[in-house]
Amino acid sequence: MKFVIQRVTSALVEVEGETIGAIDKGFLVLVGVTDTDTKEIADKMIHKLVGLRIFDDAEGKTNLSLDQVGGALLLVSQFTLYANCKKGFRPSFIEAGNPQFAEEMYEYIISECKKFVPEVQCGSFGADMKVSLLNDGPFTIILDSREL
Repeated sequence: MKFVIQRVTSALVEVEGETIGAIDKGFLVLVGVTDTDTKEIADKMIHKLVGLRIFDDAEGKTNLSLDQVGGALLLVSQFTLYANCKKGFRPSFIEAGNPQFAEEMYEYIISECKKFVPEVQCGSFGADMKVSLLNDGPFTIILDSREL
């Protein structure tokens, strides 16, 4: 499982010109799932995500977590995080999770995040989405379950 976490001052996701999810201060999280992922792996990733202390405190040090700043989450599924570019110029996506399994894991992640974060918005699994964000910093972190 991979999460690309971007600290944002605002972010939104649109499908067919309609905004389906939007947040102000918080994290835009691109979520990639592979077939070897489990709910236990998702739980570890979520625990790390909601506990990250990457917001500035009064002294300007990255010392505050999402809940300490009243931040929100915007979760967007993105199978392309598992692109394999080793051969040629056309990426292979065979490492990306089976769509049915990946959607189940994505929905699980959304439901679990709602237990920790009051405002959780999301994209639409499998849709052609347009994502806009104002990255704060910029501050971007990649969490890979293989490294936890």
